[in-house]
Amino acid sequence: MADPIRKIIHIDMDAFFASVEQRDNPAFAGKPLAVGGEGERSVVAAASYEARRFGVRSAMPGALARRLCPALVFTRPRFDVYRAVSAEIRSIFLEYTPLVEPMSLDEAYLDVTENLRGMELARDVAREVRARIRERTGLTASAGVSYCKFLAKMASDQRKPDGMFVIPPDRGKAFVAALPIGKFHGIGPATAEKMLALGIRQGRDLEDRGEVFLVEHFGKAGRYFHRLSLGIDDRPVQPERPRKSASAETTFEYDIHDPAVVVEKTAEMAARAWERATRHGTSGRSVSLKIRFEDFEDLSRSRTFPHPFADAGGFAAAASGLLETLLPFDRGIRLIGVTMSGFADEAPEEESPQLDLFGDSSGAL
Repeated sequence: MADPIRKIIHIDMDAFFASVEQRDNPAFAGKPLAVGGEGERSVVAAASYEARRFGVRSAMPGALARRLCPALVFTRPRFDVYRAVSAEIRSIFLEYTPLVEPMSLDEAYLDVTENLRGMELARDVAREVRARIRERTGLTASAGVSYCKFLAKMASDQRKPDGMFVIPPDRGKAFVAALPIGKFHGIGPATAEKMLALGIRQGRDLEDRGEVFLVEHFGKAGRYFHRLSLGIDDRPVQPERPRKSASAETTFEYDIHDPAVVVEKTAEMAARAWERATRHGTSGRSVSLKIRFEDFEDLSRSRTFPHPFADAGGFAAAASGLLETLLPFDRGIRLIGVTMSGFADEAPEEESPQLDLFGDSSGAL
């Protein structure tokens, strides 16, 4: 007997940090708001939808955000509050299923194939969960519903903010076929750029190139990309995975020889790693830097401090300090990576059709 089609929901809180601040401070309501520090080296941890209309995004340097939106209001993050609200939201999830995989403070996967309310359709569970979140917290959430984690994640982006999107089993492959490579969760900018250079622009191009071609160019990840092109993602929802680190790295299309560019990219990777850590409401005490040279030799440096990093500027300075111990370089650089670890508290880890297309079908969601 075949296994039942899984019913997966991806819940993504809308501009979570900024929405909490707007909820708690009426002076912020309706204004372009950035959660982050005020200093010259500050980084945006979250932006309200009013700010996003100006192009302000998380992990963006504060100075750039101010240039894009001169009326932008900054407020410092309150991670203790965000953690408390996140715990309240998670308690709602657990009223429907024990299979909850938090990806950060503001998003999670739920496997509701067999749920505690005995509800047949995952879309009904998602609709009810979103209503409970609004009722108890005053915040809005978007939901994606599908038969696998990848498509549930993709679906939750389709109706933001405060919306829901369903990709049933008989629509999965077609949805992926039309999805631009740059929109694929789990395909970063460097990989997307390489794919575009190979003529891979949409999901259908991944299928057309075939598994052998993709493995040749992308290694083991090529198999995963090919399965995604067929609408296949067998990863289970895994409750309470401990997060051990937050990292960011980039592989350059051309080897970098200019030290100024290496310094700039190191700071950029530090900002991304900090943003990923703060999405989990935590900060670590250790910083690691990885450099890969043009001949594929790797060099790494790390340092652990007595206390967790207090802000993005301090973490970036620590990463830059590690870089200084490696300068000057006698070879070109092809990859730079920055990692934060040594977290004080373990946090959970973590990657158009219209609604009338989603009537009931076999394996209805």
